[in-house]
Amino acid sequence: MRRNPRTVLAAVLLSTVSLPITLTGASVALSDIAADLNADLTPVQWVVTGYNATFASFMLACGSLADIVGRRRMYALGVALFAVTGLISTVTDNIVLLDVVRAIAGVGAAAAAASGAALLAASFDGPARTRAFGLFGTALGVGLAFGPTIAGVLVDAFGWRAAFAAPALAALVVLALVPWLPESKDPTSRRVDLPGTLSFTAFLLLLIFGVVEGPRQGWTSLWVVGAFVASAALLLSFVMVERRQESPLFDFSLLRSRHFVAFSAAAATIICVTIPLLVYLPSYFTGVLGMTSGQAGATLLLLTAPTLALPLVSSMLTRWVAPTAVVITAVVLVGVGAAWLTIIEPGIRTLALAGPLLALGAGMGMTTGMIDGVALSSIDTRRAGTAAGMLNTARLASETVVIAIFGAVLASTAGGRLAEPGYTRGMDITLWGLAAMAAATLLLVALLLRRRSSTPVAVEPAEPVGRV
Repeated sequence: MRRNPRTVLAAVLLSTVSLPITLTGASVALSDIAADLNADLTPVQWVVTGYNATFASFMLACGSLADIVGRRRMYALGVALFAVTGLISTVTDNIVLLDVVRAIAGVGAAAAAASGAALLAASFDGPARTRAFGLFGTALGVGLAFGPTIAGVLVDAFGWRAAFAAPALAALVVLALVPWLPESKDPTSRRVDLPGTLSFTAFLLLLIFGVVEGPRQGWTSLWVVGAFVASAALLLSFVMVERRQESPLFDFSLLRSRHFVAFSAAAATIICVTIPLLVYLPSYFTGVLGMTSGQAGATLLLLTAPTLALPLVSSMLTRWVAPTAVVITAVVLVGVGAAWLTIIEPGIRTLALAGPLLALGAGMGMTTGMIDGVALSSIDTRRAGTAAGMLNTARLASETVVIAIFGAVLASTAGGRLAEPGYTRGMDITLWGLAAMAAATLLLVALLLRRRSSTPVAVEPAEPVGRV
């Protein structure tokens, strides 16, 4: 059977667009899911948090496993799991089952994203590989930018189940292309770092459980306190295990580089401010500002559209301006955007949202890809793969934790409902918290880079790694 690299590209791009749409689609549909399944905010929050938590936890392990068992095989398994769970999500009438299915979908998404990127790397060389990964990054941007709008239109027209059905159907199309994809493995790959994978995954999931369930079960309940204690113990275990591994998931010696730590912190902060807002702003727009799901999705284009145009602009800008200045500007923009949103009141027109949403989108867009290249520039090229894995896993994990904290605050202030009274107060508390995080990151970056030269250095965007 003839295997064409263009088929690989088509399959990976289609699945890549689908992965962020199912995250933003679920976010736009949260209010409708809560009403239809008669669920409070805490169980509804797991629809998004469960998916994101398993995606972040299994990304590195799936990438390593794909090198051992075969990238096409792992890709097919991930896409199939993503498709099946998406179809189950469209027919379930039980919020607990929906939460479980969504968590399993996150594992499939992690397998598809990690092995899809590996398939591209194995199928293309030289300039063709650069172009392929450029399209890969564009597909991620399109899914992120237009996901809320597409989901909003689908939810308005067909109901919340359509937000899961559309990505699942796209995954079925990808599955039909799998026989035409080449198989490849890494003959030098050894076994997966199972102790590290299990300890990190359990740490993250227990931490998320404690944060999400705290408002409902009580912060002093045995289950919640036990989850926090166990997660702390598992984090310590993970650090000890990784220090003894010959090929660790996390090489903690890389943290000795102040440059790497500073820009990794900035990258994580930018994502931790913007992505949680993509999750919870739609329910605020519909439940408090009175928008339809379609209007909420369209309004979010103000935040997401800059991620399509600004990455290229910022990579060109670094030929004349120090990358550090671009990154610092981006952190300032997302912090200001978060604080600016606190003045939005019920009944205000969509036009008034343009300023803060564009500021947030500009901060995220101008550093997409570029900040990875800056962070990795201080690392020995032989360790770039490990450093990139650490950067993306830390970014995904911290984003997931902040999403959970965001939801916990809203659940506490709004009495477990996606509506007033109390929802606006919860939003304001979290927005000021995100602004404070941005301010703290600026201080950290200043302290870590205070002795570094600010000579402008041209930076090419790093090859993007899958996210949702």
